[in-house]
Amino acid sequence: MKESGPIPLLTRRRAGVLLHPTSLPGSYACGDIGHEAYRFIEFIAAAGFSLWQMLPLGPTHSDHSPYLCLSANACNPDLISLDWLRDHGYIATLNADREAGEGLRQRKLAEAFASFTSNAHAWHAAFDDFLRAEAEWLDDYALFMVIRAHHDEMPWYRWEAPLRNRESGALARYRQRYPEEIKFQQFCQFIFQQQWRELRAYAQRHGVYLFGDLPIYLSLDSADTWVNREIFLLDAEAAPRYVAGVPPDFFAAQGQRWGNPIYNWHYLEQTGFAWWQQRVKRQLELFDLLRIDHFRGLQAYWRIPAEAATAVEGEWIEAPGDALLHSLQTKLGSLPFVAEDLGMITAEVDALRSKYRLPGMKVLQFAFDGDPANIYLPHNHQHNAVVYSGTHDNDTSVGWYRQLDEGSRQRVRDYLQLNETTEITWPLLTATLASVANTAIIPLQDLLGLDSEARMNTPGTTAGNWGWRFSWQQIPYELAPRLRHLCRLYGRCD
Repeated sequence: MKESGPIPLLTRRRAGVLLHPTSLPGSYACGDIGHEAYRFIEFIAAAGFSLWQMLPLGPTHSDHSPYLCLSANACNPDLISLDWLRDHGYIATLNADREAGEGLRQRKLAEAFASFTSNAHAWHAAFDDFLRAEAEWLDDYALFMVIRAHHDEMPWYRWEAPLRNRESGALARYRQRYPEEIKFQQFCQFIFQQQWRELRAYAQRHGVYLFGDLPIYLSLDSADTWVNREIFLLDAEAAPRYVAGVPPDFFAAQGQRWGNPIYNWHYLEQTGFAWWQQRVKRQLELFDLLRIDHFRGLQAYWRIPAEAATAVEGEWIEAPGDALLHSLQTKLGSLPFVAEDLGMITAEVDALRSKYRLPGMKVLQFAFDGDPANIYLPHNHQHNAVVYSGTHDNDTSVGWYRQLDEGSRQRVRDYLQLNETTEITWPLLTATLASVANTAIIPLQDLLGLDSEARMNTPGTTAGNWGWRFSWQQIPYELAPRLRHLCRLYGRCD
């Protein structure tokens, strides 16, 4: 096979910001892709940054984790902008409803759907085109969400057998009884796509590219698992035989038992990885660049017996990652991927990433263990890499530094040439942007110098995550020009 070339978007030096849209400010229960997202793009561009990295966009369960979504293809209706719907005449004024809580968005989406279906709208033809273009995943997803709603959000593997096993008569009855509810789910995805296309076009006009995140695994309770049981290692009752996770590492002494079902890689390979090809194609319709979460799982994955209480009892099993990436390259052309290669990385994982010329990740918070050969130290970085001050799974850099023991703090100070009273924020940002790695990504929390209260996620925990939001009052006027100066200084913008 001909060796892959470099990713065109990452052949020049760039800088970007990591921020999930739910963290944008606003008057509603979570941030969305409306007016504040446009303003954030303007901030990114003014700062000299040209990448906006975010977490997966899929619809979430009640814990709001974007890494355990209800669909590999659908987008989260909670991100739909109500202001956009009002501006386009789908709904009435919002002023009296802004404090109405999380149910507001669903009610207003229902209002918009009623307006859309009861009036001759210019977008009816576009909606029909959308239904045809996305039917491969959209029809099953919409039906799944309607059945789930009529089962009080119960996971599909607890539904009665005819629905759980997708018997044609049972599915037909739901389609006949609830056509408008199914159409509403499709409408929400259509509206998201309309808003997203406008936002992405606006970003591109400002020289900003959108950088997404592809979780390697799916939630057991997802439309894809319900529809495609054969691509997962499930028993006759739809229970996982094995679950995913990682062995003990930097993040968790007992390892991490994620609980996602493991793929039936043999079946996937026999079918030419068609499911993966469709999934990746869909994501590349949304994003210019994708991070492959847990890339090492494409070479070998940690397989934990489903009955095991922790990840310690797992074992490494080889996966056909080379064959998968080859099939994606053959089907889609270039692979605009960044490999999340953190944790226990072997020579085989590095060889797979290198074969396809995929940049890996260098996180500065992992750098200061006293070993000058540490691969995360800036003097050991490579051009074809993405350097991060921290990620969504790390504490903020200020919180991380304050919680280090004195010996570790001294190593950080020695490397960055700081004294004991110097704040860590700007020296660490400068080290990130100065790295020889072509791409530098900084979480907004680090740009703002925020402490641990702004942390996005703590791996291995299920409560208190994913809810952080910023306010524009936290962004001083001088921040964008100061960042732009650093981006120019280190060749990351014009």
